[in-house]
Amino acid sequence: MVRLVLARRGAGDGGFGYTESFTRTMGIKRREFLTVPAAATAACSRPGQERGRERRFSLEEVSLTELAEGLHRGRWTAAELAEMYLERASRIDGAGPALRSIIELNPDARDEAWRLDKERKQGRIRGRLHGVPILVKDNIAVAGRMMTTAGSLALAGWRAPADAHLVALLRRAGAVVLGKTNLSEWANFRSTRSISGWSGRGGQTRNPYALDRNPSGSSSGSGVAVAASLCGAAIGTETDGSIVSPASVNGIVGVKPTVGLVSRTGIIPLSRSQDTAGPMARCVMDAALMLDALAGEDAADEATGRARGQLTGHYTETLEATALRGARLGVVRSLTPDHADAGRLLEEILRLLRERGASVVEVELENRDRLGAAEFQVLLYECKAGMEAFLSGLPEQFPRTLAQLIEFNRSHASQEMPWFGQEILEQAARKGPLSDTAYVQARQTCLRTSREEGIDAVMTRHSLDALVGITEGPAWLTDRINGDPRGASSSTWAAVAGYPHVTIPAGMIGGLPAGFSFFGRAWSERELLRLAGAFEHVTEARRAPRFLPHAP
Repeated sequence: MVRLVLARRGAGDGGFGYTESFTRTMGIKRREFLTVPAAATAACSRPGQERGRERRFSLEEVSLTELAEGLHRGRWTAAELAEMYLERASRIDGAGPALRSIIELNPDARDEAWRLDKERKQGRIRGRLHGVPILVKDNIAVAGRMMTTAGSLALAGWRAPADAHLVALLRRAGAVVLGKTNLSEWANFRSTRSISGWSGRGGQTRNPYALDRNPSGSSSGSGVAVAASLCGAAIGTETDGSIVSPASVNGIVGVKPTVGLVSRTGIIPLSRSQDTAGPMARCVMDAALMLDALAGEDAADEATGRARGQLTGHYTETLEATALRGARLGVVRSLTPDHADAGRLLEEILRLLRERGASVVEVELENRDRLGAAEFQVLLYECKAGMEAFLSGLPEQFPRTLAQLIEFNRSHASQEMPWFGQEILEQAARKGPLSDTAYVQARQTCLRTSREEGIDAVMTRHSLDALVGITEGPAWLTDRINGDPRGASSSTWAAVAGYPHVTIPAGMIGGLPAGFSFFGRAWSERELLRLAGAFEHVTEARRAPRFLPHAP
């Protein structure tokens, strides 16, 4: 069954009544809130919808802007927010439905929140996220008493000596790091039969809409934790699909930025050409607020140098309800999952886009098989180079080479390889340096196919503002024998090109969420968020999970 939810909104529907004193205190221009449609903030706030047997949580579906307003008005303190989310995590993530989305809670979260409350009392507001609890994927370094392991037992006990650059920016904006999220181990680049959401350290993350369904990955825990209101928002990472796919199947917004917009310093590497971090949130406004905090140049990450002049920030400023009017969108039908209801959902969405004033053009991205083969070769080479560099800097008690990591997994096979192996890591270990002709040619093929002959060529030919399509089919059953299925997805073209990609809830298929994608040229995050925000305003398609044992 497919369901596209259409909002019935009147011209007088408003926002949350933000006061001038509040917007001045937070350093936000008043027009940011006045031009953002109500759905861009209110879409996160439907506490009464589709609830299961879990008791009412007062912060369920609450947006970042509502959390900030509540902190400003004294409705709650940062310490109280941290305590409420920690209690909920204990109740439904560790026990209850046992989602296993959080791999480790921050033992210092309460103290961090208390210090931020003290600063607020002194009139010192760090930024828009001051006191807001967020979660960070466990392949991103967070200094302190939490570990950073990429889900692997091989790194159990390793504590990063410094925050990742993006974590430092989040702290500068006032965020409270509530904990680390589970993930597909080593960012899901280990086996061709891997199970998304599983790691040796964290176990199997479960989809909150149907507990026997998969959460997708590799940012599985981040997607589930946001969907289940275990945090204000979360950070994921993507090489190809690892933000947008779990965002889609968990019914949230995911933003995969242009490579270089967000620093990778402090992220355990997989691919130097495709890795990036990005926000995962319950609505477009929240994702835009998070991206404002995350974007920034970093001398230690040369990719961010390419963003010089593009780091304009203020992604919230251009969100408006009418952004679809006059937009030219290219629909790529070949990316639609092989599922009858996915096709019907796409048709409903295209009809809606046209009704709202968008021009929809049928387009095609060619040479997908050639792109996929070249990408895999690039990832094998870059995985070896990146992992060797990262592991070589670890203390001696940990694996210091890729070969040592592979041997650790073999010697701990009952814990690390109970369901699937590590043949991809073994293939990567056999690759040579990045100067090899095979790597150079594969990378050139990736760039030419995804950019010059792909996204850029199609958008220029048809004068498009964005490319669109169904992000991912509905969540599949978690299968320990066969692993994840392989099917159509909208992620690869933007991932290989290093271009931005935004996914947003679009409807329900058989009681499970499905996302809709907007992707396009490098540095087009502002335009993609504008379009996604307008789409959200029309559909209000997000529905809170009910933690059902099976899909209804």
